[in-house]
Amino acid sequence: PAPPVVDDVSRARKPPGVGTRALDLRELTPSRTVPWREGEDGLVVIDRPRPAVRGLRDFIASAGWFMSPRRVRLDEIGSFAWRRLDGTTKLRTLASVMRDAFPDSCDELEERLGEYVRSMVRLRLISFPDAD
Repeated sequence: PAPPVVDDVSRARKPPGVGTRALDLRELTPSRTVPWREGEDGLVVIDRPRPAVRGLRDFIASAGWFMSPRRVRLDEIGSFAWRRLDGTTKLRTLASVMRDAFPDSCDELEERLGEYVRSMVRLRLISFPDAD
């Protein structure tokens, strides 16, 4: 087997393709992990909960929570998608429904949905239970 790849911060990680399985993101079913509400304008507002701190490493990681927005206000397209991230709707289905709901935005919709999902995962607002 190939030796581990070591990056600048001297943490070993597996080389690409070793010990990983290929995932078709379109077949995953994202699920919301935080509470949310609808604002007066009908758009989704997400209040990010403060992360639990159980040690020095968590304390340092929680600094990101202080430096990022604690309240996330979604636009019309983001709110439409968020309401459907219920743990039963696959991304493929969501993209299709969004194309029907926003025909004027079809060209950039899948790219925007991909960026939206990456952002939501990075902020720990959604997860993929079926990918574990």
